[in-house]
Amino acid sequence: MLDNQFIVTGASKGIGSSIARELDRRGLPVACISRSGDTSVGRGYVCDITDEEAVKEMLEAIAREGSIAGLVNNAGVHMTSPSFSLKTKEYESVMKLNATALMVVSRETYPYLKSHGGGKIINIGSFFDKLGVVDNLAYCASKAAVGAITRCLAVEWARENISVLNIAPGYVETNLNKDFLAREKVRNWLSQRIPVGGVGQAKDVARLVGALMMEDIPFLTGETIYMDGGQGMYH
Repeated sequence: MLDNQFIVTGASKGIGSSIARELDRRGLPVACISRSGDTSVGRGYVCDITDEEAVKEMLEAIAREGSIAGLVNNAGVHMTSPSFSLKTKEYESVMKLNATALMVVSRETYPYLKSHGGGKIINIGSFFDKLGVVDNLAYCASKAAVGAITRCLAVEWARENISVLNIAPGYVETNLNKDFLAREKVRNWLSQRIPVGGVGQAKDVARLVGALMMEDIPFLTGETIYMDGGQGMYH
């Protein structure tokens, strides 16, 4: 049996993979969730988190291995489209994964955290939640919803000793966007727009998640922590 398991959704690549590796590095048992089930650490579970019944079955399987102490809601999708031509189905597909599925996984994980005596939920949002970004209506709306969900769950579940936080990264290099960020025009623009001089790395987000999971700070809950190198506040 594994005590104090930590679940990471979207753990097969990008930021999710880095988070899983960081938690494992800190000695925390990790349950890695993705459509493929691929993982280099912990236990891998195949699950489409937009399928509520699949989510319930997945959590039951994880709980059979031991108690659940934390959840990182990282799975998400990014789609761009001019708003005037954004199809309703496209908008709903982004909201379904980025916001609705996040709510469902949190809701279904709640009784396991409660029976454990408390725990942490960390949502991975985006600094786009507070910006007006051309061709990003669906993504921005979904990440704004993540912040709202975080606040509501935090105040509802605080008395169960469950903390809920939202980490909102700015531009972070992953294997999915590395080529785009390497373009000279993009690199030069971001170096001027980001006060620290460039984009972040997936390991930066992972280290913050790991630190928050390891520390017992019950008074810290409901907050959105922006991690964008100062870009969102730079004028």
